[in-house]
Amino acid sequence: MTDSIRISSQQQSRLEIVFDHLEASEDARQRLAQPKQTITVNIPVRMDDGSLKVVQGWRVQYDDTRGPSKGGIRFHEDVTAKEVTALSFWMTIKCAVVDLPFGGAKGGVCVDPKTLSRLELEQLSRGYMRAVYDVVGPDRDIPAPDVNTNATVMGWMADEFTQIERRQVPAVITGKPLGLGGSQGREAATGQGALQVLNIWAQRAGKSPEDLTVAVQGFGNAGYHFARLAHEAGYKVVAVSDSKGAIYSNDGLDPEPIWRHKHKTRELKGMVYCDTSVCEEADFDQLTNDELLELDVDVLVLAALENAITQENAEGVRSALILEIANGPISPEADLILSDCNIEILPDVLVNSGGVIVSYLEWVQNRSGDYWAEEAVEHRLAERLDREAKSCFQLADDEGVSMRIAAYMQGIGRIAQAMDHRGTQDFFNSASS
Repeated sequence: MTDSIRISSQQQSRLEIVFDHLEASEDARQRLAQPKQTITVNIPVRMDDGSLKVVQGWRVQYDDTRGPSKGGIRFHEDVTAKEVTALSFWMTIKCAVVDLPFGGAKGGVCVDPKTLSRLELEQLSRGYMRAVYDVVGPDRDIPAPDVNTNATVMGWMADEFTQIERRQVPAVITGKPLGLGGSQGREAATGQGALQVLNIWAQRAGKSPEDLTVAVQGFGNAGYHFARLAHEAGYKVVAVSDSKGAIYSNDGLDPEPIWRHKHKTRELKGMVYCDTSVCEEADFDQLTNDELLELDVDVLVLAALENAITQENAEGVRSALILEIANGPISPEADLILSDCNIEILPDVLVNSGGVIVSYLEWVQNRSGDYWAEEAVEHRLAERLDREAKSCFQLADDEGVSMRIAAYMQGIGRIAQAMDHRGTQDFFNSASS
């Protein structure tokens, strides 16, 4: 274990704004300023050529005041302890925003998984679980998929935990394959939840889907399912992008065949990851990722990685609304610039919560042994998100604040209340006076 890395000064500044609105106790302010625990691990992986490669990873458990910590694991060559800490902070807020009985955590491994064979990837996945075994579990910390991890990787990790425990413990991991205790509806949940939040915004604004053009930056699992469902709902999806570039059509795109084309090589070769791009679609105009961000559309969807929009490119954004599916896709500096330009932002801690809501439902099913049909899962997701999203919109109206501040107020207010119920300085001082 290592000393905890605190959240960034920008995140702390945003916290202080929320604390002032809530009149939060000093105890809550101090406890939320840094993670509860940071674990650093070094994972040895035997490569196919017989050599040994040691990769570094982390598990940050930010807060567990409201329940066991919850959060994904990402495999990426640029992962750092600082990034994982920021992500665990957002997970803490997100779980409270939608009133789940969880705290927040996050995991990461500094590796490019696309350079690994299937066997090497399995060895890495199992090695990560062995390294963090002592600090995870259904009542302690429940991992899930994130960037470059999926149901297959989660299945390996869950199986490794089972092997160590010598008993079946499906609730230790969510986002698993169905055959290993996964939940119906989990794969599309993040995109589905994001569309639901957009629908609520559109209804409140008096707009119909057919009136709105949409550009999607990031065509991974969440971005694809959002784009597919938005297209089916009548929104005009005019552009999508992945890490290699973007495609555009003024007449609109159908995301389904684009997704199939992007993944056909992976399926033919039996690969875990896709190695083609949306840019190989010859029938559409090609754009750079920067050009996609500057399209004159009604809704810009950010579904890639953090800091897609910063103070360097924020002034070029021309959309009326930004939907944050990725975690932290707008830097705090860019947030201010976009606000000055009257661009509304629906924040990540609300918009992408569909994934963790269905992860919670998977955890409940694993613990009860009662598994539900996809329609029942979707109903439970829609019911919870409808209630919590509308509460955020109403709070923003009542307090005259942005949707981001309103979502943070809703989440942090619940966390601070739980902390205060354990006792505060004022409580103990009044008892001794």
